Order: sequence, then C-alpha cells, then structure tokens
Amino acid sequence: GDLRSVLITSVLNLERLELDLFRGGRCRRPGPSTAGRTRVAPPGSAPAGQVLPVVPFAVPGDPKVPVLYEVERTRTGKSFSVRSVKAIQHGKPIFTCQASFQLSQGSPVQHQFTMPTVPPPEELLTQEELIQKFLQNPNLAERYRKHLNKIQAEDVPIDIKPVNPPDIFSLEPQEPKQLFWVRARGYIGETDMKVHCCVAAYISDYAFLGTALLLHRQYHAKFMVSLDHSMWFHAPFRADHWMLYECESPWAGGCRGLVQGRLWRRDGVLAVTCAQEGVIRVEQTPTQSKL
Repeated sequence: GDLRSVLITSVLNLERLELDLFRGGRCRRPGPSTAGRTRVAPPGSAPAGQVLPVVPFAVPGDPKVPVLYEVERTRTGKSFSVRSVKAIQHGKPIFTCQASFQLSQGSPVQHQFTMPTVPPPEELLTQEELIQKFLQNPNLAERYRKHLNKIQAEDVPIDIKPVNPPDIFSLEPQEPKQLFWVRARGYIGETDMKVHCCVAAYISDYAFLGTALLLHRQYHAKFMVSLDHSMWFHAPFRADHWMLYECESPWAGGCRGLVQGRLWRRDGVLAVTCAQEGVIRVEQTPTQSKL
C-alpha cells in the first residue's frame, strides 16, 4: 500500500503550537515512533538544505496520550547546525534527541567498509515463513509455540529476511552477529529524504539489542530496554527498498549490552551507521532445551 501518505498524515504529522513547539499524536510504539518524530521536528527550525545524523536517548512513553516536542536551537553555523529536541508527556521528558545538520559538501577524503557478501533477499525466507516452519515441528514445547504465535500475531510494518537465522531449538552460544535484509512494508517512493530517515530509525531498533544475547542463549531475557540509540546518515537511500542490516555486539556486562549496526544499500553503499546501549536482565538459572 501507499505507506508514504500514512506516514505524512498520521505517524509523522506534527502540529506546530509555537515557533519551536510541536505536538504529535499517540505512538503505538513510543520508543521507535518518538525517535522518528524527533527527526521531523528539528528540520522545521533548522536552515534549509541540511541533512541529519541524529543521536536520540529513549525512556518508556505512554501510547495513550499525545507527545509534545520542544526544540532548542543549540547552534546555527554556516555548514553545521545542532538542534536539541525534548519529547514530553505528563509534564516530564520521556525522550531527548540531539540532531546535527550539515549542508551537502564534497570532499576527496572518503572511504567505507566493504558490504558483506550474502545471498540476495529473493533467495531467502521471510521471518514469518521461518516461524511457520518452526511451528510445524510437533515436538516444539508449548510455551515456545505460544511465544512464536505471539510474534507471528504482531503487526510489524517491516519486511525481514534473516540471512543466517539461529536454530531456535539449540541453546549453543552463537557469535553475537546477525544479518537481515530489511525494508518498510509499503510504498514510500521518491520523497523528502527525512521521511526515509524516520522509517530507518524505526527499522534500526527492531531486534537490534537482541544481538547481544546470541552469545548467551542459555539464559532467558526477562527485561530488555534501550538506554540510548545513535544514528549517522551517510548517503541517500530508500527505506522501502531492500537494505542489508549488519548487527554485532562488541561488549556486554553489568546488565548492559552494546550493539553496533550498519545499513547497506543493495549496491554496496553504506547508508547508515547505528549504535545502541541497553539494559539486559536475564533469569539467573539457564533455560532448558526448547524441545
């Protein structure tokens, strides 16, 4: 369907109350949705023609009430500008974001990592198809069957194709790295780049922190939440086109986990770099086999 019109008229639609004060509607997922909206509020107060790497910090929000967005003009320069955005509910900040804008400039100093070599998305199964295969196993324990059915019932607006899906029936440690082909589920088209940035912010949060648990699959996570989420936008991209999401976790400890990610365009261009730190609390007793 036409995802762009839905985004513009509802999810990303902000009402301007004052020069640097905006109001948004309710967010079904306050973390990612609020992150996306903070990318819309700053451009209204920033110099034209600038693009935005963004550094948000999330706190749980209330999906039942609207969100106020207060913009502070931290710095306005000739090439670079900074805006700070505070998302407010019930009179308290639930989310703060610092956005750095830059005028497009050429430079001979440029390089990037090499995109991993993986099968194209057309050759892989979707997450829904993989879950359906697991559910067909008659020996699957009932509690895991319920968990998979719950995931299957979620209305996730993202198409996801894992490159190397983990064996859910094994508790063996796995290298804390994973690769997904991802794209928005719907047509966005050639539109303002900040709309694609907003959608990428939502996509980048999905299953990101879980990368840190792949090395500790014997433990059941009872609580996981993001503490901060940073993004750097390097090149234009289409969030409704397949992109390879490369995720890895270089460190975990003290009930925290650090993950890093890269969103690659199909032509090998590095479009976005992400980093996230989150709280991870697990059951102290290792879990048993899922069969």
